Amino acid sequence: MLRMKPMLRSFLALVITITLVCALMLATGDNPIIAMRELVIGAFGSVSNLAATLSNATPLIFTGLAVAVAFRAGVINIGGEGQMAVGAIAAALAGIYIKGLPGFLHKFVALFVSLLFGMLWAFIPGVLMIKFNTNETVTTIMLNYVATLLCDYLVNYPFRKPGAPLGFTHNVLSTARFSPLMPLTRLNTTFILGVAIAIGLALMYRYRSIGYEWKVLGLNRRFAKYMGFKVDRLRLLALCLSGGLAGLGGAAVVLGIQYRYVQGLSAGYGFDGVLVSLMAANHPVGVILVAILFGALKAGGLQMEAATSIPCELTQVLQSVILLFMAAQIAMRKIVGTTPTLVTDQSSGTDVKGEQVSNV
Repeated sequence: MLRMKPMLRSFLALVITITLVCALMLATGDNPIIAMRELVIGAFGSVSNLAATLSNATPLIFTGLAVAVAFRAGVINIGGEGQMAVGAIAAALAGIYIKGLPGFLHKFVALFVSLLFGMLWAFIPGVLMIKFNTNETVTTIMLNYVATLLCDYLVNYPFRKPGAPLGFTHNVLSTARFSPLMPLTRLNTTFILGVAIAIGLALMYRYRSIGYEWKVLGLNRRFAKYMGFKVDRLRLLALCLSGGLAGLGGAAVVLGIQYRYVQGLSAGYGFDGVLVSLMAANHPVGVILVAILFGALKAGGLQMEAATSIPCELTQVLQSVILLFMAAQIAMRKIVGTTPTLVTDQSSGTDVKGEQVSNV
């Protein structure tokens, strides 16, 4: 199993997890066949169900890509929660207070502001990583709490909608809202934006020099230095781009789904993005597929709960067990003496082995 391709290992982890969950259902007296059938129907059984699945997947595409970009360069960014929150409130304020712009320009400005603030928030641990050799895993996690509390303060005090029972802003202007792809659903054009960015990243990895430089850097930092790569600049750029993508994920929620910033907006999207990226072997196109899978679990879980006695929280258990299997794979590869890599050679479809500087 250790020699199988990363995506195949992820698929096998999913199959094993589903098997264990079905065994748990049998042990508690539930019918796993009916439960799985209702799960699939709830995710793909109608146009509205499919729209709900893709809508749930949209933020995960952005946060999954954010993690994948950083991992490719050997940088561990676990700060997607905070970067997404900062980008979301920046997009909300741009959508509310910038007026007089045509629709296309207003959307572009709001997206650019969310990208910029996400990058700036990731720039903080990036500078600490480059200048003071601090562990970016620790600093990005710590900044999640700073960002979340800062955004909670902003949405509860200076930018809170007057008379609102909870902490949320005014609605963004109609010119800043992304139009739905299907009537009466939350699926909107930010899904297409996420897919386009993923395809663009995949093409950049394959045809641009920076994609190769990030790959070499992620595999072996010492060799990258020997090759004359500007390692610090490449690592900082990867982390900042990662934060920017997470910020765009926040803008997708604000401008395409909720139309305002609501306290607690992220709902774990940043941490789920880590699992999405790991299951996708850090490949941008794989991120799309895994994000849709997770979106299907969330959408189908509600249908499963309505049709059976099984709570929808079981889908969260399934995700947790998948994460456990992914972590176990990394641990086993260390035990047997095989160093895990954060980057795979996607052009040839084979694993590229090298010295791993950052550990997941």
